Amino acid sequence: MDRTIVDLPALGDDGRLYRDTTLGVVESLIPNPWKSCHAPGLLELPNGDLLCCWFAGSWEGSADVSIAVARLEAGASKWGNPVIVSDDPTRSEQNPSLFMASENEIWLMYTAQVAHRPDMPGDLDLQGTAEIRRKISRDGGHTWGPTEALFTREGSFCRQSIQKLSSGRWIFSNFICAKDGSRLGNDVTVLQLSDDEGHTWRTVEMPGSRGRVHGNVLEVAPGKLVCLLRSRAADHIYRSESLDNGESWSVPQPTELRNNNASISALILQSGAMAVVYNDVAFNDDPDRTVWPDQRCPVTVAISEDGGKTWPWRRIVEHGEGFTGPWNDINNRRYEYPTMMQSRDGALHIAYAWGGRKRIKYVCVDEAWVRGEKVCQGAENDPELTCRR
Repeated sequence: MDRTIVDLPALGDDGRLYRDTTLGVVESLIPNPWKSCHAPGLLELPNGDLLCCWFAGSWEGSADVSIAVARLEAGASKWGNPVIVSDDPTRSEQNPSLFMASENEIWLMYTAQVAHRPDMPGDLDLQGTAEIRRKISRDGGHTWGPTEALFTREGSFCRQSIQKLSSGRWIFSNFICAKDGSRLGNDVTVLQLSDDEGHTWRTVEMPGSRGRVHGNVLEVAPGKLVCLLRSRAADHIYRSESLDNGESWSVPQPTELRNNNASISALILQSGAMAVVYNDVAFNDDPDRTVWPDQRCPVTVAISEDGGKTWPWRRIVEHGEGFTGPWNDINNRRYEYPTMMQSRDGALHIAYAWGGRKRIKYVCVDEAWVRGEKVCQGAENDPELTCRR
């Protein structure tokens, strides 16, 4: 070919925010000096800073896997370098989430399972040994207090953050990992309830939740809750309801949204609509069969205006390498475990493990972008950056 071809620049992995003028999004690859990174969580602080946490190390389940935290300061155009805030040499510390317990107190919740050792079988799953731990920061996430074991029932796992209900109750979605050779297919969802701001907790089990985990609890009206769940069957996102502030729950039922046995993240938007970010792909029609596909691409945001019963607005955030056919979609790298939060200015902040867990990618859009009404709010008037900064 005799033509002169100019390469488009690739997204840098320097933590800097970049604006994609074609898609109207702001995006960044957060620095990650470790071999792998996974399962991010996001939180906006009262001063406008954003915190992103994830677990990092050699690989999931290893003793060197710990919780990392990075910061995007209000008004800044670049994520700071992450720091490790946990380090138990006997446990693999995973699935962190951040919760603003009060104006001056941030809770970092995460799991800690017995780490895999070289003398153990390579396929041995140790999630059934996990407990849920907590660290508290009282200086905006700059330093963290001592480690506390909060939920010690063997196999206790978490993914989503604690939620505050309009009644004042706190609710924390957990799941209990089975140690029975079912490849985690027999995991069940439990809800931890606290009516004294986390001083004491009691447990409610969701009926019929075998294989339905990573529950996202959403309050759609005072006392009325919806929980959206991952499916170990790799078939659909499931939905359960509570009409009594989480005291009791309906048996989860499949929604129209697909699921690939990977984590999802959902929230109630400031508009009152419901949004979920997930991998829009499925691999099974049998809800009782546990399936673990490799495919975790694309990343999609969907919006519902009827409490999660239908999802007519959907937009892809991450296309991956663009393979879509049943014989070649495996060629996409993995883009997985998305988390999503909405800041006070209305922007939607999304983070997920990018490119086979090599980096954490951060994306900023807004509700109108998902609906196709306009590009990211403010970006069309900001030649430098962003939808919010």
